[in-house]
Amino acid sequence: MTLAHLSTDQKTAALIEALPYICEYVGKTIVVKVGGSVGEEGTVLDDVVWLKRLGINPVLVHGGGPQISDRLSQLGVETRFVEGRRFTDEQTLEVVHEVLMRINGDFVS
Repeated sequence: MTLAHLSTDQKTAALIEALPYICEYVGKTIVVKVGGSVGEEGTVLDDVVWLKRLGINPVLVHGGGPQISDRLSQLGVETRFVEGRRFTDEQTLEVVHEVLMRINGDFVS
């Protein structure tokens, strides 16, 4: 949802709720992780632009979990998770590197 779709009351409430955070982070650098499942949505970049306009310095870091899982599946490589984290052996690491380099190219272009 963009600001254009909000009523004046909703915009006012959102600003009042956000104001303490804006004051706390003005002039500071923050890390924004864009997960692989949301990387194609334009609203994330709109939010980053607003952060910059407010005087907050966002640094973007991209994910790629869904794309990595899809590529491993295409290659017939079984994805193993240990305690909720992907187990990365040599073969998986090569695929992760391939996928993240592709995503990075798309992300920065």
